Amino acid sequence: MPALSPRLAAIVDALPLRPGMRVMEIGGAPGAAAKEVARRLGTGHVLVVDRSAAGVAHIERNAADEITAGLLSVQQVAVEDFELLPSQEPFDLAFAIRVGALDGRHPEAGVMARRRIAAALTPAGRLLIDGGDPLREVELPR
Repeated sequence: MPALSPRLAAIVDALPLRPGMRVMEIGGAPGAAAKEVARRLGTGHVLVVDRSAAGVAHIERNAADEITAGLLSVQQVAVEDFELLPSQEPFDLAFAIRVGALDGRHPEAGVMARRRIAAALTPAGRLLIDGGDPLREVELPR
């Protein structure tokens, strides 16, 4: 997979990552940002949630090494339908780039998406999306 674009690199650089964190990327195909986040987390874990079967397949191909190593996983589901699996621990951070349910393009889906994301995060968990400089935080219902 090629290096991150300057825009994607700036977004990943702006994420408040700490080693060992659990991070959820929403709509992450083809997996470039998730791979870089997983590399920076070291012992942490990245879950990529994507509604598209083709997107999930793309991530699985591009991040096969990280998936095999247990650093990254992929789940095909729309974010507004996402629920933690019984085996999943809550996430410390969620981020999304160009996701219509979170950037205002699909406000009805956005209401449910924010609820689902809030339920999947730790009490101090945050949601960051593109559209700021380069990111902005989205308020979540608690």
